Amino acid sequence: MKIKKLSYVFAVLLLLGIWSISPGWAQSKPTGSPPVITHSFAVEKGPYGYVWRLYIEAEDPDGDMLKIASVVRQTGYGHYPTDWIFLKPDQRRHLKGYIEWSTYSSKAPSLTEWTRITLTVSVLDQAGNESNEVSFPFTFESGVKNPYQYKAPPPFDQGNLPRLGRIFIDLFEPLFMGGGDNRSD
Repeated sequence: MKIKKLSYVFAVLLLLGIWSISPGWAQSKPTGSPPVITHSFAVEKGPYGYVWRLYIEAEDPDGDMLKIASVVRQTGYGHYPTDWIFLKPDQRRHLKGYIEWSTYSSKAPSLTEWTRITLTVSVLDQAGNESNEVSFPFTFESGVKNPYQYKAPPPFDQGNLPRLGRIFIDLFEPLFMGGGDNRSD
């Protein structure tokens, strides 16, 4: 009888231990309001190596925005790991500026003409709430109008907008992946 009670107590303690460390069961949902990206803009075409500026404006009524998440999807390759930009304390309630990304990569000295990528941006706050996502399509094209001469639309048409951070993602050329030459001689 004593062994039966001991086994019962052990089983209950084991279940409580498993329950307390299981993801989702012991964690509470984020509290507060999520940030909201209210405006965004970026050019959609440019040559490989272009320094791309992605303009965003976001606000958070709780004033606890923490970081910007950037995810790139490349046709023919897939998703790259998320790149994070941590915000300054004065950008926690409201931010307006641009994210900068040099599309040149040492891992891909050149990319095939017409390569398409989509960069998706969202903002996370300290409680773990995520904003709406904004996607920016881009096609690498030579011979297009100089993308550095564009005029950003309102509310980004003011001078002296701050750079919020830089994206550090290296692109790959899918045609040359796998370590070998796929051409037949």
